[in-house]
Amino acid sequence: MIYNKTTVVIFLLFLVIEVSCERKQAAQFKDEQDIIRLTYWCASNQDEINLAKELVNEWNAEHPKVQVVLQPIPASQSSEEALLAAIAGKTTPDVCSNMWPGAMDDFTSSGGLVRLDQFPDFIEYMQKRMPEELLESFRSPDSHYYQIPWKTNPIMVMYNKKMFREAGIVRPPRTYSEYLAAAEKITKDINGDGRIDRWMGYRDIRPIWWQRLFDYYPLYIAASGGMTLFSGSEIAFANEASVKVFQFFNELYRYGYYPLTTFQGDAFLAEQVATQFTGPWNVIHVENFKPPGFEYGISPIPVPDDYNGPVYTYGDHKNISIFSTTEHPEAAWQFTKFLISAQADLRLLEICSQIPLRKNLTVVPLYHEYFLENPMMMQFAEQAVYTRGVDGSSVLKEIFDAISQEYEICAVYNKRMPQEAVANAAKRAQIIIEWNRK
Repeated sequence: MIYNKTTVVIFLLFLVIEVSCERKQAAQFKDEQDIIRLTYWCASNQDEINLAKELVNEWNAEHPKVQVVLQPIPASQSSEEALLAAIAGKTTPDVCSNMWPGAMDDFTSSGGLVRLDQFPDFIEYMQKRMPEELLESFRSPDSHYYQIPWKTNPIMVMYNKKMFREAGIVRPPRTYSEYLAAAEKITKDINGDGRIDRWMGYRDIRPIWWQRLFDYYPLYIAASGGMTLFSGSEIAFANEASVKVFQFFNELYRYGYYPLTTFQGDAFLAEQVATQFTGPWNVIHVENFKPPGFEYGISPIPVPDDYNGPVYTYGDHKNISIFSTTEHPEAAWQFTKFLISAQADLRLLEICSQIPLRKNLTVVPLYHEYFLENPMMMQFAEQAVYTRGVDGSSVLKEIFDAISQEYEICAVYNKRMPQEAVANAAKRAQIIIEWNRK
């Protein structure tokens, strides 16, 4: 076969192009192999998805060699169930930012989480971010850290200023006696039909364990000066603080200051109740749906009359963990630090109306404009450092169930004295713990 010069040139040109493409593809393949890919699970509510998308896009743009893939936590009965199922199936993400401290024992006992204090800068980094006392409360029983304190929703009192003013109440109640005295003035039959139709407050009376996170538990933390249900591995709530809280709610229901009923719609915005125990998430709701002329304020949880010291409360903490299935723990730690950076915390405030666990939050210039525009959030931000979470116990829900049932018998229906009810709850809790140890 005879080839002319043109044919040869064309052949060589194609050969060069082909080789070049192969080299380019090989180099590209090598580059792809060099890219670290992390999976990040966030909470499935839309606000947190929006926050996560924004942060992940920013990270990926700045870190071409460490790319993060975002996924909301898969649908399940709860985030905890979804995560435990993922641990069992070894399908966990590298990082998750919706870790409830109450489930920590389940996660750590299964070996599902990375010990965070293995990173040389972890302790120093976290101490710069938050008060040491608060950081210490997240330490696991084995003396290590498996969760990065991220955000909190402190439970406080939201009150109707107009209703208080009309009743001659000049300041929000600080103590149980002040709250009960205010309740006596507020609780009335407004329409004259012989039945009370305005109350001091309202709580869901159903004996469901998580309901106690919004009545008994924040008041217990306040009355005890920042204690939780456990001290180490031992039951700690069988004390005078619990008795005083049970007695307080017993009086609220016994005197009719709280109704034994349910409401259709928002009783607070409808001005059927003057106060509610709630968190910062409710500020946006109130601002969006309050009627014309509606005035409200935020104050700390009431405490026993003889209590002195800072007022603590329950903070509905959600934290960040790195899972032991990760192949890139150092990269996961660097991405996690990005999630709790000062700028990311600002976005958490702006997008989610939730409080970062960051000390000096209200005085850092970066957040000044936000708090000027959102003054009601300031009180929650100031309260954040005086919060406590829940103990990381595998039987925590069962223990709250025991407390909830005794709370209902004593506080709601006045069928048992507070001392006996607290003692019974503690006995049942101890049985649950011992049974679980078998």
